[in-house]
Amino acid sequence: MKTQTDDNRLEVCEVTCEHEEITSKLRGLLQEEEIVGMAQIFKSLSDPNRVKIAFLLDQGKELCVCDIAALLDCSVATASHHLRQLKAAHITKSRKEGKNVYYSLKDHHIQTLITMTLEHQREKSDHE
Repeated sequence: MKTQTDDNRLEVCEVTCEHEEITSKLRGLLQEEEIVGMAQIFKSLSDPNRVKIAFLLDQGKELCVCDIAALLDCSVATASHHLRQLKAAHITKSRKEGKNVYYSLKDHHIQTLITMTLEHQREKSDHE
């Protein structure tokens, strides 16, 4: 019978060594500022409602705050709160037309991130 201890041993090297030919090439590829920025994007998308908003914007291309509130079945204030967080993380952009504010995804990189993440999730579900 396999125990928790057996599982833990599979996840940790039994000897400590560094493969310098690999680590020397990888060290310094990303700057700390880039890592923090990447983490901020994932942090902003860590809320299911914000992921839903990003997906809806990917599909709808541009939606006003009222449309997003209706789709999320929440108040306009709640939708606006989530949209402000996404905008602060440079995930969305907005424009005002008359009395309405319309949001869209900031660029194709965010669209790709949403598409690839959903594809990964669907594949993961298929294999379970």
